Amino acid sequence: MRRLVSSGSYLEPEIGFSRAVRVGHVVAVSGTAPIAPGGGTSGVGDVYAQTKRCLEIIGEALRDADCDLSDVIRTRVMLTDARQWKDAARAHGEVFGEVRPAFTFVQVAGFIDPDWLVELEADAVVPDTTTRA
Repeated sequence: MRRLVSSGSYLEPEIGFSRAVRVGHVVAVSGTAPIAPGGGTSGVGDVYAQTKRCLEIIGEALRDADCDLSDVIRTRVMLTDARQWKDAARAHGEVFGEVRPAFTFVQVAGFIDPDWLVELEADAVVPDTTTRA
């Protein structure tokens, strides 16, 4: 069974994507930008704040897919300036310090919105609820 999770973004139908897709026990969360709750960019100019916001959005998508951040097995952090990796790493470590998913940093030329300094993706595997502690 394929389950689509929407964030309500106007871009989802325009581009043809979902915030997350769950198939069985696997959840893939799309590239997640630092969109503020009311729209616009959260934390303009601040990689740490933008990374935290991306992680909040990812956490919401995972909850909507009936799992959570502790189920994440892989993350990808895309930065427009790899020299700012420590700020993104600090935010990532605050959320995943105990989970320790597989992880990749990638520098990109830019994003759709020039105020976005970072985007994140995540993959999760939901444990069988009969064995979950």
